Amino acid sequence: MPDGLDDVTLQRMIALARQASGSAYCPYSGFAVGSAVLGEGGEIVAGCNVENASHGLTTCAERVAVFGAVARGVRSIRAVVVFTPTPSPTAPCGACRQVVYEFGPGAEIICACDGPDLIRRPLSELLPDAFGPSDLAG
Repeated sequence: MPDGLDDVTLQRMIALARQASGSAYCPYSGFAVGSAVLGEGGEIVAGCNVENASHGLTTCAERVAVFGAVARGVRSIRAVVVFTPTPSPTAPCGACRQVVYEFGPGAEIICACDGPDLIRRPLSELLPDAFGPSDLAG
């Protein structure tokens, strides 16, 4: 567990992500996703997916949570929880992995679901050889 992500914090994040999934706007897919982001200072920000009739404008729960955290001044992310109301956990899409990398290249990704299984991986395993801010340095 990087930077001391203890079980109490993890369970709180899972509960907040599960709760956020209940607010998801997903009339097209019916796939309600919630996410919770843990900032370096211990702040937790949740988000849900927001779909759009123009499907390309849909925003995933992970990005909503990250953007909400950034709007609150968070610039370093330690962990991200993704909750899906499915029997097995679902990992974040590639776009969400890239957005998390911007603020948490060392973040842990935890995927929870209605079933007992979890996926717990460092982002580096889910997004190897990632492109980030250091690649733009001249």
